[in-house]
Amino acid sequence: QVQLVESGGGLVRPGGSLRLSCAAFGFNFKLDTMMWVRQAPGKGLEWVSRIDYNGVVMDYSDSVKGRYIISRDNEKQILYLEMNNLQVEDTAMYFCARTPRYNAEIEEIINRGKGTLVTVSS
Repeated sequence: QVQLVESGGGLVRPGGSLRLSCAAFGFNFKLDTMMWVRQAPGKGLEWVSRIDYNGVVMDYSDSVKGRYIISRDNEKQILYLEMNNLQVEDTAMYFCARTPRYNAEIEEIINRGKGTLVTVSS
């Protein structure tokens, strides 16, 4: 059974940092491209970042570029998202997702975790 389990969210002040993790179970993680998406209160899903199967190619939305870093450990089957200089507008539930290809759209997500909440507030 495929499972994606996110962790690492919490309450942080503006300018602070968090590192999210996503543990993958039930599939061959190293063969799949992955992404992070988020959902702010009252809004739809927003793509945040994507990474190819071996962690070499990655991309970010304009809203997080230069502040977030996506990475993966294929041996441990864990996806990471390092978030720096967090802003109030980054407040959202963050989800990791398994995708069928690197340039997949959100609608093409194969599996998604239950999410971890990030709250940025002073």
